[in-house]
Amino acid sequence: MPTVLKTSLLLSLLLSSAAHAATAVDTTPRKTLTAFASEQALKTWLDKLAAQQLALARRAELQMKAMPMPAPMASSASKSAEASGAVAESVADAVTNTQTAGVDEGGIVKVHGKHLVMLRRGKLFTVNVGQQALRPVASLDAFAPGSDPSDSWYDELLVSGDTVVVIGYSYSRGGTEVGLFDIDAAGRLAYRSTYHLRSNDYYSARNYASRLVGTKLVFYSPLSMNVRRGDPFGGFPALRRWRSDAVPQDFQRIAPATRIFRTDEEPEPGAGLTLHTVTSCDLASRELRCEASAVMGPPGRVFYVSGESVYVWTTRRGGGSAVFRLPLDGTAPSALKTAGAPVDQFSFLESADGYLNVLLRSQGRGDAMWDSDKGRGELALLRVPLNSFSDGRDSAPAASYRALPGNGDYGLQNRYVGPYLLYGQAGNSVRRQVDPNWPLQPLHALRWAGKEAPQALALPHGVERIEALGNDAVAVGAKGQDLHFTSIGLGSQATVAGSYIRANAAQGETRSHGFFYKPNTGSEGVIGLPILGATERAGPRTESASVLYLRNDRLALTELGALAARPGAPPDDGCRASCVDWYGNARPLFLQGRVFALLGYELVEGALADGKIRETRRISYAPAAARAR
Repeated sequence: MPTVLKTSLLLSLLLSSAAHAATAVDTTPRKTLTAFASEQALKTWLDKLAAQQLALARRAELQMKAMPMPAPMASSASKSAEASGAVAESVADAVTNTQTAGVDEGGIVKVHGKHLVMLRRGKLFTVNVGQQALRPVASLDAFAPGSDPSDSWYDELLVSGDTVVVIGYSYSRGGTEVGLFDIDAAGRLAYRSTYHLRSNDYYSARNYASRLVGTKLVFYSPLSMNVRRGDPFGGFPALRRWRSDAVPQDFQRIAPATRIFRTDEEPEPGAGLTLHTVTSCDLASRELRCEASAVMGPPGRVFYVSGESVYVWTTRRGGGSAVFRLPLDGTAPSALKTAGAPVDQFSFLESADGYLNVLLRSQGRGDAMWDSDKGRGELALLRVPLNSFSDGRDSAPAASYRALPGNGDYGLQNRYVGPYLLYGQAGNSVRRQVDPNWPLQPLHALRWAGKEAPQALALPHGVERIEALGNDAVAVGAKGQDLHFTSIGLGSQATVAGSYIRANAAQGETRSHGFFYKPNTGSEGVIGLPILGATERAGPRTESASVLYLRNDRLALTELGALAARPGAPPDDGCRASCVDWYGNARPLFLQGRVFALLGYELVEGALADGKIRETRRISYAPAAARAR
């Protein structure tokens, strides 16, 4: 893998992309990654790696013993304590703002027939919205009866046929938790079963853990390998069905040695090694049956799911990176050595012309937890043919990188909309609150398949969100105490088309699912976005004040109004699990020609008339005991 690229070297490499025009696309089929031939071959390799790591550890221990002990410093302990204390501080009725058509993402609200299904604070709820109804129907714990949910988080919801799937993470029971529930035409819920998949914590402030492609439930799970443990296979991909007396020995491996792949790269001495695992489960049967494939690589990660494959980007501690392509049909994965790292899943596009396009920054951190906000460095677009992936020995050629203006500092946002890649920085908003003279960075618009220079569009605000408006786009961000919406026309040129300013406001949800655009025609539709007061800050413990609705009429943005939450403290629901809304609690919903705002435990309906939205009714779907208080 190439050495990590310093600023000047990266720029030099990326500028050579001009040679791409003269490079013929190689259509020759390439090799795939190599799997281990047998369990014994895998064990032999792991034993060898364990011996190497043990030798390194012993050498480091001897070196430490040979070093002179530094004199104690009286102030060190107090400074450390202070620092520690600071750190402690039907498509027409789709309701999820997804990245890729046909690839549903785990969320907090889905649709089943005439019912909305919600996941909140460790419980499932259904509300009848059919034939103009608005009525709570059922609620049920989102975890197995008799289980202790206190050390678990239930974050994501998917619906496939009459099966409701709840995805969570259990710190006490062994990794990703998959709960299956039955739902009938009347919206009634019944618990079916719970399964556990071995995994590290999947949480990301931007990405989602699960995808649904047809009836195929797809997970990406990183598994840190400890080859020096007594049983190295004890950390390999495995599945078990939960029961009250379940034990670790109940886990059954779902990735045999012949589904474990590696490249020609030897693991970095002293660095971590991760099994980057893609698990596919068939929801067409009542029993959960899962298969997994895994590739060995360094820990750094960003993953993206197209309609055909899962892509996992890894970064070596000693420099360089690689992208793995794991097809959803179960065929062998392939890889390509690379440089830099993506911002998040929105940095990827598997385009219909047979290319993978990825926005990179020279020093990325992956998308675990809040790492997407922490990368930095210069920017480039990598554009490579899918058939250039191979057995991991090949590197993306220098001509495949294209240097881009701007930088990858804090809060970089990026999105592909039609033939354009748009990117800009939210960090402008944060910095200008401290220093009003801090220069605003432009929003850049690049035709990802072309050779034209990217356009720099001057906006009066920072870029906290980029979303599609059909074939065009909208950029959302703060300026001072106000929230700005700027529509972007994406024709032969990208142009700033229209704007709307909401005074004394901020975004109420930063995740992609907080936004929804409902097109009525090719050039007209309705935007919905949760908002707060300007002095409030979106977060897992924040209740959004309202959902704002705007009309887009040929990129002219006008306010329709807002549906607001009822003021006052939320009801005491006796929460037992997931008592923090990590994935948010507010969503704009457009369903069966109607407009709703999901606001915590309230579902508010509005009607559009005379260019305004007005509340018509609301319900609380909180647990019955909480509603009775």
